[in-house]
Amino acid sequence: MHMRRAGILVLLLFLCCSIAYGAEPSVGAQGAALVDGNTGRLLWGKNAEEPLAMASTTKIMTAILVLENANLDDVVTVSKKAANQPEVHMDLKAGEQWKVGDLLSVMMMRSYNDTAVALAEHVSGSVEEFCQLMTKKAAEIGAEDTVFGSPNGLDSQIPFAKHHSTAKDMALIGAYALKNEKFCSVIAQPSITIKEVTGKRQCEVTNADRFLKEYKGAMGVKTGYTNKAGHCFVGAAEQNGVRLVSTVLGSGWGSGGKEKKWSDTKAIMNYGFDTFFPFEAAKKGQVCGKVAMLHSKVGEVNAVLQDGYQGLFSKEEQNAIQLIISLPESIEAPVQAGQQLGNAQIKLKDEVLAEIPILADQTAPAYTLADWLSYLSQSWITWF
Repeated sequence: MHMRRAGILVLLLFLCCSIAYGAEPSVGAQGAALVDGNTGRLLWGKNAEEPLAMASTTKIMTAILVLENANLDDVVTVSKKAANQPEVHMDLKAGEQWKVGDLLSVMMMRSYNDTAVALAEHVSGSVEEFCQLMTKKAAEIGAEDTVFGSPNGLDSQIPFAKHHSTAKDMALIGAYALKNEKFCSVIAQPSITIKEVTGKRQCEVTNADRFLKEYKGAMGVKTGYTNKAGHCFVGAAEQNGVRLVSTVLGSGWGSGGKEKKWSDTKAIMNYGFDTFFPFEAAKKGQVCGKVAMLHSKVGEVNAVLQDGYQGLFSKEEQNAIQLIISLPESIEAPVQAGQQLGNAQIKLKDEVLAEIPILADQTAPAYTLADWLSYLSQSWITWF
């Protein structure tokens, strides 16, 4: 009887530990995703590729394009269109002049809709042209089902087909943005005071991103809410060199949904840091075979990987990763050091994670005339 009770106790402890560490998160969001912040690989998702409204997380892409296409010291002249944007807004006035970097900061920290439009017009001349640039950039990043019809995420007057994304796509966009050091510094600011160029007006704001204060290693990123989208958040955190980016879209409405986006995000991050670890699947310069050199004094060369590959993987995934090598048995000289000989694929089950060229590690010159004469004479002697 005592042995049975002890066995039951051990089983219960095991089940409790399984739930506490590494159990998949239970989230209320309509769509959610967790990606490797460096490679962009999808680590976990809930309806991760379902098109959904994304509210003001849109402004991440607006920030990317501003940082890549404008000087932060440039001066923005506010248009009537920008000044007339609905709340949440900074209450910009038509004709006011502000620096790009200042408007960028308050846009990301307080989600001001008027600043997003003012920046979009400064970069592209019109909101319509800027949105085309946003959609094009999303495709370049790898966000395959994202369309922008607004630089600020307000979607009540825009058909869903013209403004939507997915949880996975928004996480990819967030991961891309975080590779820009200026973006990282902007979103991490606790507060800022900005002044209109003429000095007639100033604006003081604090960062609305609670995640920065409530989660270890939080880098922040962007909140969002519209009646169509519900509460949304793209978040990022880094612990012990591991960077994770998460998205929750439609975590709920009202005060309950507002809290849920934070608890959803924390649950996803906890799961990520408990489950996925850095793993080097291939090393740059790793020898992955030999190739015979035909008609060269160099009999064979080592075939080495041009690049390495490292990412975040669970322990189970680490054991399942395969390095698939494709090389010829031989090749006609001459061959130069660094010349491509073949290809390698890094695969996890049916997913190709990376394709890496395989190179020759040394030069193999072709026979000279004297080498050919020597070769032929040896062949003649052997033949007889």
